[in-house]
Amino acid sequence: MAGILVRASDGVTIVGGGNVTRTAVNEALTLAPRLVAADGGADRALGLGLCPEAVIGDMDSITPKARGAIPADRLHRIPNQDTTDFEKCMGAIAAPLMLAVGFSGPRADHALAVCNALVRYADRRCIVIGGRDIVFAAPPRLDLPVRAGTRVSLFPLAPVRGESRGLAWPIGGLEFAPQGRIGTSNLATGPVTLEMSGPGMLVILPRRALRLAAAALAPGLPGDPPAPEAVRGG
Repeated sequence: MAGILVRASDGVTIVGGGNVTRTAVNEALTLAPRLVAADGGADRALGLGLCPEAVIGDMDSITPKARGAIPADRLHRIPNQDTTDFEKCMGAIAAPLMLAVGFSGPRADHALAVCNALVRYADRRCIVIGGRDIVFAAPPRLDLPVRAGTRVSLFPLAPVRGESRGLAWPIGGLEFAPQGRIGTSNLATGPVTLEMSGPGMLVILPRRALRLAAAALAPGLPGDPPAPEAVRGG
């Protein structure tokens, strides 16, 4: 990897090359105002009238038009073919919170690669925003003030154990593993606390829980910071 290319004291929104809407990007930017694109995500950002402060990837998807619209010193090519553009971004950004949009498209292999990167970089707090759900790697302890009845799904990508409070089906004493027990479609009975024995667990929540999850993963970040620079001429 290329080392840290973007350092931020506030949140970073990463735009991928999948389908994204201005509503989704605006929702992310209210919590994570620094805008970075993953390769072809630069075209998506420019199409929404936004210019990313950095473009990170192997640069096999960004169009010549987008290259010409973005200052050259913002283009960071990482030619490593053993990592995805999303993983390159995860490794190259140091921020208290990252929100990723445009990474939950229809291809199952892409979705699995994103989930793999989340647990491989579990120390980087990142939430992937999909059409209906959000997903992130569980930290050692997570306090979620969700309402009773909220779906809380847990999916392990490594052997891991945990303890819980506030779940209809507690997880204490259970051995989770990708080839064994999983924990999808659990329900909150009120505020939820999770404590995990180690990295490897994904938490999947309804999209409406984004602000709660962001505050739980990165407490103290401002809720409505200014938006990034707009592209001149729209």
